[in-house]
Amino acid sequence: MSANPTSRVHARLAELGLSLPQAAAPAANYVPYVQTGNLVVISGQITLENGELKYIGRVGEDFTTEQAYDAAKLCGLNLIAQLNAACGGDLDRVKRVVRLGGFVNSTADFTDQPKVINGASDLMAEVFGDAGKHARAAVGVNTLPLGVAVEVEGMFEVE
Repeated sequence: MSANPTSRVHARLAELGLSLPQAAAPAANYVPYVQTGNLVVISGQITLENGELKYIGRVGEDFTTEQAYDAAKLCGLNLIAQLNAACGGDLDRVKRVVRLGGFVNSTADFTDQPKVINGASDLMAEVFGDAGKHARAAVGVNTLPLGVAVEVEGMFEVE
C-alpha cells in the first residue's frame, strides 16, 4: 500500500529517516491483521527486512540487548507497514497504539526482555507521539518462528 503524500505520520517517518517496507504476506493459516469495529489487531511481525530474515538466533547468546532492541524496532516498523495496509495507506487514521506484545527468543538467564521490546515501543512513541503510548507485554521464550530473535504483535485504534 503506498503512502499518502499529505499524511503527517508518513512525514514523521521520513523525518526519522524510516521508510515502510512492503507488508509481509502471512506464512501460515492466518491473516496479517483483523479489523473489528475501530480496532486493528496485527499478527506477530518478525525481523524481516526487504524480504530477508535478520537477527536469527538467541538474545543473550547471539545478540546483545542493544542489538535485540534494533530487532524489536524492525518488528515495530513491520507492524506499522501492516497498519498502513489496514488503513488503506492513511496512517493519520490511527488514533492510538493500544497494546504491543513482544516475544524475545532468549537464554534462560536473560531477564532484560522489557529493554529489548522498548525498540518497538520507542518507535511507536517517536512515530505517533502521545497516541503511541501503549500497554505492553515483554516475554522471554525459548524459540520463535524461523529462529528469529524477536516477534512483536499489536493492537491499534483507528478512525
